[in-house]
Amino acid sequence: MTSFDQAGSAPRPQSLMLSFFGIHALGRDVALSASSLIDVFGQAGITEDAVRSTLTRMVKRGLLERHRRGRKTYFGLTPRAADVLQDGHDRIWHTGAVNRDWDGTWTLVGFSLPEAWRSERHDLRSRLVWNGFGPLQNGLWVAPGTVDVPEVVSGLGLDSYLRVFQGATAVAPTDARTVLHTAFDVESIAKGYEAFLTRWSNGAQGPGGPGAQVPSEAGALVRQLLLHTDWLEQVRQDPHLPAEHLPADWPAARAEERFHELARRYEESARQEAARALDAITVTAAGE
Repeated sequence: MTSFDQAGSAPRPQSLMLSFFGIHALGRDVALSASSLIDVFGQAGITEDAVRSTLTRMVKRGLLERHRRGRKTYFGLTPRAADVLQDGHDRIWHTGAVNRDWDGTWTLVGFSLPEAWRSERHDLRSRLVWNGFGPLQNGLWVAPGTVDVPEVVSGLGLDSYLRVFQGATAVAPTDARTVLHTAFDVESIAKGYEAFLTRWSNGAQGPGGPGAQVPSEAGALVRQLLLHTDWLEQVRQDPHLPAEHLPADWPAARAEERFHELARRYEESARQEAARALDAITVTAAGE
């Protein structure tokens, strides 16, 4: 019983956990007890074993830090995780889902990595996708607008393998619409927003549509978590394509309006539930 992505599959427990920390811990220098997380996630249909294994994996991946208080274990965000979540927060609440301000420029990244560098290639492509790039052709990726590529690839150690250009304008026989439909799965992105609208068509009752039900006993805290996780998944899949080159009925604006409507509806009740349910301690940014 969780929200579903556009392909109909439930989000991973780690995605839910990151969303939860983004809502209730980002910017607060707090750590949350494992026991209270188990209780809350149990309401979302996530088992205790799944919560514990997710927390352990996130610690190993450098996303969470453990803090001991007596016999209790608490988990707080690492600076790395906080940066990722802050970026997601900014995309949701500031950047928005509809790009009405494109100035016609592109950022191009060309790269050629040794064949054996599969991990490095995967990391680079993941960074590019998250920052709005799509593959235009083999070894050449493109994003609308100006992207800070050095920041995007920071820490990967691949600078000497990259060729970066900005400000390019598509000219005949290439046009902007062709670039978008070549580098990005525009139809799939639209279907993602339409699916979001379908899942959340029942208002406060949670996701609607086949197989995407939220138990009637789920409170605002769980509904808020599922909503935010689901919406962030849509934002992640959308490279913020220029609205002027998309269909007139592009569903991003309607989906975003629905998200904001429900987010406001759940916010206060979810905050009150969290205050009752969460066992939190204050921690410093550096740890204990």
